[in-house]
This record gives sequence, structure tokens and C-alpha cells, in this order.
Amino acid sequence: MNTTIFTPEIDGKTLVFATPGFPVKQIRLPILMNQVFPALGINAIWIPIEVEPANLSSIFTAFRHFNNFKGMTIAIPYKNPLVDLVDEATERAKRSGSVNLIRFDEKGRSYGDTVDGLGFVVGLEAKGVICKGKSVYLVGTGGAGCALAVALCDAGISTLYLNDIFPEKAEALAERLRSYYPEVKILAQHTPPSDIDLAINASNSGLQPNDPLPFEPESFGKHTVIADIIMKPKETALLQKAASMGYQIHHGHHTLDYQVSLYLDYFGIEHDPSVVLELVQQIP
Repeated sequence: MNTTIFTPEIDGKTLVFATPGFPVKQIRLPILMNQVFPALGINAIWIPIEVEPANLSSIFTAFRHFNNFKGMTIAIPYKNPLVDLVDEATERAKRSGSVNLIRFDEKGRSYGDTVDGLGFVVGLEAKGVICKGKSVYLVGTGGAGCALAVALCDAGISTLYLNDIFPEKAEALAERLRSYYPEVKILAQHTPPSDIDLAINASNSGLQPNDPLPFEPESFGKHTVIADIIMKPKETALLQKAASMGYQIHHGHHTLDYQVSLYLDYFGIEHDPSVVLELVQQIP
């Protein structure tokens, strides 16, 4: 497929967006957005910013004072800490205890939201996997995992099994979600039954070549869909093993592909969602 390459033109009127994280080498979004902006005729750039944890608060404060800085998405491990730093957060951000989107107004006031989970659900259902009534096993209850849990409950799942290397995090999320979703059976640190419908890795396990698998695909029946939210590498060890065993798999990049339009909406940038989706799906 031939893909047109768009190049941002930077001048004194260029708007700046960023993704802070630690690390940031795995982040795919700047590649996408620096194609999307010029394709839409938007004078803006998107940059990754590697920030050590001790400097997060001071960097966030500095962002408020850059007149041409308009907003950011958030990478690991800052989705949870930043929900407490924004001036206003949406209801779903409060429920998940995390943000992955922050914008600033002309006075430097900050607003936070999370669409990690919504992007995951939309991307999943676009591939024919409907969430309503399904049982889900979710490994990883950091910022992205919390957002996925909220979105899955909003989508009408029946049962949610949460697991994390820090048991207290899984239990805290389960307790919080039970108060919002009494109709969903939510269990923490629980070994799920083999007939689970959807098993998701929302942890960092898989970013590095020698990482252990977050779970073994063969623990589940062959009807189980195995999903990973890690985007780089595209074929994580978990997905490689699951695919080799005949499981239906769902790649992490689908979550981001379906979030780009949500980002543009949040930052007030007019666009045609179908055109943007087609563009980002063509970018390697």
C-alpha cells in the first residue's frame, strides 16, 4: 500500500502537544500525530518527553505557563499520579483513578480525562468482539488497566477478574468499581475459570524481550480472545504464543488507532473520524 508522507512545518505559530512518560521509547503516538496534523492542515507537532518521577510535578506546573502548549496524552507510569494534579477530571477519570488526556485553557487551568478504555472497547468491537455480557480477565491495574476496567463495565460485561503483581492495587480497584457497577461481578486476585471470554494484558509485561508472560494462554478455552495493550513490540510474546496455539488475538495498536479521533475531539480539532482512522491505520 502506498502511503503519503506528511511532514510538519514548524514556525512561530506552531502549537505543541506532548506525551510525558518514563520510559518513552515505546511510544507510537508522536509518529501518528505528526502525520495526522499536517494531513489535516493543523500547524502543530507532538513530542515525547521522558520525565523521571521526581520531576513530574514541576514539569506539569511548567506546562501550564507555555502559551503554545495545548495538551498531552500520558504514558506509563503517570496516568494515576496525574489525576490528582489536574484541576478538573471527568467522571470516568475519577472512577478509574487515572488520566491519559490533559488539556489546558488560556489561563493555564488543566482538565483531565481518560479514553484508554474507550479506545480499547471501540477497537475490540470494531474487530467483531462484543463486550456486553462477557466475562473478562484483566491483568494489570495501573493507569491503563483501571481505564480498561471502567470502560468494560460501562460496555456491559458480566464478570471482571482483576489481577496484579501488587494485590492491594487489584483489591482497591475492585472495591471502587463495585460501588459504581453493582450489576457486574468483580473479583480481585482470583484465578478465573477456563471458560473466560476475554483475557487482557494491561500490565507492562511484554515491553522487554525477557519479560515473563502475564498469563499462559492455555489456561483458557480456545474460544477465549487474548488481547494485549502493548503497542511496541506489536507481536508480544503473549500474542505470539496465543496465535501459535490457535487463539484469536487482539493487538495493542488497535487501542491507539481508535483513540486518535477521541484525542482530536478532546482538543477541539475538527476532523472526519473515518479519514483519520484510515490514515493512522496506514502508518507503519
